[in-house]
Amino acid sequence: MLSDRQLAIFKLLVDLYTETEMPVGSNTLMKNGINASSATIRNELVRLEDMRLIQKVHSSSGRMPSIEGYRFYVDYLLKPTNPPVDERYEIKKLLDRPYNATDEILALSAEILSDLTNYTAFSLGPDVKDKRLTDFRLIQLNRSQLIAILVTDKGSVESQVFAVPAMITVEDLEKMTRVITERLVGKSLVTVYQQLRTEIPLVLQRYFSNSSDMLALFGHVFHQLFDEDVYISGGMNLLDTTDMTNVEQFKSLYSFLNDREQITELILPSQSNQAIRIGDELGNLLLKDMSLITATYHVTNHGSGVIALLGPTTMSYSRLLGLIDTLTVEVSGQLETYYRNLDMS
Repeated sequence: MLSDRQLAIFKLLVDLYTETEMPVGSNTLMKNGINASSATIRNELVRLEDMRLIQKVHSSSGRMPSIEGYRFYVDYLLKPTNPPVDERYEIKKLLDRPYNATDEILALSAEILSDLTNYTAFSLGPDVKDKRLTDFRLIQLNRSQLIAILVTDKGSVESQVFAVPAMITVEDLEKMTRVITERLVGKSLVTVYQQLRTEIPLVLQRYFSNSSDMLALFGHVFHQLFDEDVYISGGMNLLDTTDMTNVEQFKSLYSFLNDREQITELILPSQSNQAIRIGDELGNLLLKDMSLITATYHVTNHGSGVIALLGPTTMSYSRLLGLIDTLTVEVSGQLETYYRNLDMS
């Protein structure tokens, strides 16, 4: 349990480090409002370090928040701040225009958020999160081709012709259809995303000797269903954070940004329902020094959508959380207006 003075020191340290990205020492804290001697503040910093909330930076006497410290700050001390009036006006002005499709609203929302923050922004359409897979069929056209048909409760039907890998038999395809019908049909796409990453590969290993071929076919079959209504802006901002001499890391990040399945899985609300996930909580080694802020909005009769922002762990959480909250209100309002006008036409 932190004392009032430790809380004050810790909060100020996080705020100062976020603003300057410079290690914070006792003298800096004293000059910025901590009513204690430099020696007392140093002792409190040692205690905070023992609690793993802050860490010392190399040989410098200054400290910075740790990943655990940011988690504590977000959980117990964070208070969103309203964007300045001019920023709120700019958001409203940019979004207030006629639209021919919801895609335009979603793409623009990601672009606005990225431009205002210089981070990577994502926008997920309101229909996707609440869709359920209601039917799945595999129809063999000939020995080397099949057509996959996927249907959701929102009325979307996806179909695509695939080449059948040489090692996969007719019996394999029948088993595959049964696996999907039994384990995925009737479930939300959120659950489908999760099970394709976790449970389904284990099931395939039990049922098929050629499980890697079947898993690859699964990925192809569901690709179109997942590759919709996800908009990304400011991808280069994420790539700019990469050490350009580390070619493999750069390639991996670039590949990640072009994988709509991974992006959708990342930004859909997690089971913990945390609006802010930090470092390892993102479940991706490439993003271990990043944080993700997500906000869900609702559109009447059309489900829920998600707006998300990916940036460094040192981001200004209070400012950005307030900014995203403002943006989701405006986006939700624009989508409500669009659907209302559509119904009247």
